[in-house]
Amino acid sequence: MQLPIVTVDAFTDTPFSGNPAAICLLPGPLAEEGMQLIASEMNLSETAFLEQTGPASFDLRWFTPMREVDLCGHATLASAYMLYVEEVVEMDQEIVFATKSGELRVHMEGEEIVMDFPLITIQPGQHPYFMDDFFGQKVIGAASLKGNWILELENYHILEYVEPEFQVLALHSEQGIIITAKGNEDYDIYSRYFAPNLGINEDPVTGFAHCALMDYWHKKDGKEALKAYQASKREGEMRLEMQGDRVMIYGKAIKIFEGFLEV
Repeated sequence: MQLPIVTVDAFTDTPFSGNPAAICLLPGPLAEEGMQLIASEMNLSETAFLEQTGPASFDLRWFTPMREVDLCGHATLASAYMLYVEEVVEMDQEIVFATKSGELRVHMEGEEIVMDFPLITIQPGQHPYFMDDFFGQKVIGAASLKGNWILELENYHILEYVEPEFQVLALHSEQGIIITAKGNEDYDIYSRYFAPNLGINEDPVTGFAHCALMDYWHKKDGKEALKAYQASKREGEMRLEMQGDRVMIYGKAIKIFEGFLEV
């Protein structure tokens, strides 16, 4: 059987930057084991699997090379972009994704894709291992969320040059660690995300992390809108707007590759 596969760079409009995701629009049901094998073969941060259930509605699941995850921003953005540019869905239609994190709605505004995501509530606290220091850099704030921690560093210059020891980080995290810092005149916040226990030493640009960062910085500074930059080697950016218990994530994407898998 041949399965169509597309790769899309998300949270960028420049090829070979942002966060790449593989997108597979399934012709019918596929066993979870098969999805995981394909995701491991693609070896990207996430592979998304779509099954159409209506004119603009789809079941959506996300897999890292190691496991399925409950929420993924960049692969949702990439999926919506693929559906629009391949004309599976008209540009003026809203897409509805049924996921493990509930219903996610996505639409176009100009050149940007807007994703309606849940706000992830954080709990301020102190990491049990990285209490004051994260691989040589001072930690000035911390908060927990399901499976992950946010650690705030002193400034964004430091954040860009942090070099974690991934074996140590894996021992002291469940899924991963988000590091963040206040930004400059160009961006309100900077961040990076390390998730070795998900098979992703560093995720290039992470939508789900920003659902928690929105809550973190809202609690800290009272802001309800942020321009965010993720300072990985591939780099990427997004805009965030807090609306009650939801976060509107604005981003761009670009298609890189399409072909078929023989399975």
